[in-house]
Amino acid sequence: MAGTRITSMQNATKSTQGVVQMRIKSSSSSGERLSQTRSMVISDTDVPAKPISRHRRNQSQHSIIGPSESDVTVPLKGEYLNKAKISEGGKKLRKNWTSTWVVLSNNKLLFYKESKQEVTNLKPGNKPDEVDLCGATVEWTSDKSSRKNVFQIMTTTGHEFLLQSDNYPSICKWHDTIKMTADRLSSAGRQSLQRSSSTDLLSRRPSDLPAAKEAKPENRRSLIFKLNYSASDSADKNGVKSRLKKFISRRPSMKTLQEKGIIKDRVFGCHLVTLCNREGSTVPKFVKQCFEEVEKRGLEADGIYRVSGNLATIQKLRFLVDQEEELNLEQSQWEDIHVITGAVKMFFRELPEPLFPFRFFEPFVEAIKSKDAKQKVQAVKKLIHQLPKPNHDTIKLLFRHLQKVLAHSRKNLMSTQGISIVFGPTLMWPEMDSGNMAVNMMYQNQIMEVILIDCLEIFGGN
Repeated sequence: MAGTRITSMQNATKSTQGVVQMRIKSSSSSGERLSQTRSMVISDTDVPAKPISRHRRNQSQHSIIGPSESDVTVPLKGEYLNKAKISEGGKKLRKNWTSTWVVLSNNKLLFYKESKQEVTNLKPGNKPDEVDLCGATVEWTSDKSSRKNVFQIMTTTGHEFLLQSDNYPSICKWHDTIKMTADRLSSAGRQSLQRSSSTDLLSRRPSDLPAAKEAKPENRRSLIFKLNYSASDSADKNGVKSRLKKFISRRPSMKTLQEKGIIKDRVFGCHLVTLCNREGSTVPKFVKQCFEEVEKRGLEADGIYRVSGNLATIQKLRFLVDQEEELNLEQSQWEDIHVITGAVKMFFRELPEPLFPFRFFEPFVEAIKSKDAKQKVQAVKKLIHQLPKPNHDTIKLLFRHLQKVLAHSRKNLMSTQGISIVFGPTLMWPEMDSGNMAVNMMYQNQIMEVILIDCLEIFGGN
């Protein structure tokens, strides 16, 4: 019985091995893959196993280096961001924030007006704005805008953009991805440039290198001139130097040229005291002449001193005055009275020191702050009488002239307040713009109004 059991078990084992071998052979012939473990496959001892090559080929020696997984940036899906273009081709632009649908492609940043334009067929005139990120600089900025979460993109062509979003995680994602893309494109460009330059140098032989350029005819002439000049003896050089020294020593002085009339002092832009001393008066001649002409034919002109004349004609009048040519304001070219009033205002604006000198600006401001009307007028009167003689007399003539303009206010439609607004910033301004401009302008206008209203009290009847 025992022998019979052993024999049957051996036969079963043999039959099982035969079945496994038959499955292996059938699978190898048909090319199908069996779902079985290695322990179930009986190796063929007759066929030598191929050695498994675990050597990794060095790609730098056989092929061009491809970007690694860390260098490849995944394009970002579109998102609405706030965009401002602050420079184009190096030229500064006015900052204007707009909400834009932004898309990042492989090497460009695309700006669409709306999100639906990205998927629709765009017309030729409605293409999105593109920004080439190759060589671009991407960095956070806080001094280009008062908004938070702002970063700046500067391209190699001189374009500058600002991108912003109130969602900090979102804007950080855009900043990091755009910066990574720009750095990847820049490094790839440098590598290709190095490879092209190295292969170009290796392919060239000494005989292939370009020869030195020949000197241009202009260079030859300059060389000949230098050689001839260097060949001249030193005696001639010394003679030239001595003649130059004699000429410079005999050069006429500025005072001599002014006395001969070769150099003339200007009227516009000259210090008031200097101009009055030169003319021998306490009021500039040009100012008197303009006031007389306005009083003769311009007191009833609509908006006198407020309406601006033609600037080119005003500049022409200024040129004639500076050249001290004979000036006749009755000529037809000066027919527009606003040209003459415009020249008067330009004269006062271009004074190196205003008609109310710098050192008097703060005292006048303090005087106008007085709440008592009589004390205010007396304080202003006292300060005006402390001014230098040319300033005092010119101010006196000016405000008496403006009193005549106000006398025809029904015709010219000019009021005390209107004239004060025109002449306030023209006649006085602080030496250093340290305060608030609007506050200073308010005080300037108030000072003008007090002098206009109480002109008789301040200057007297004479």
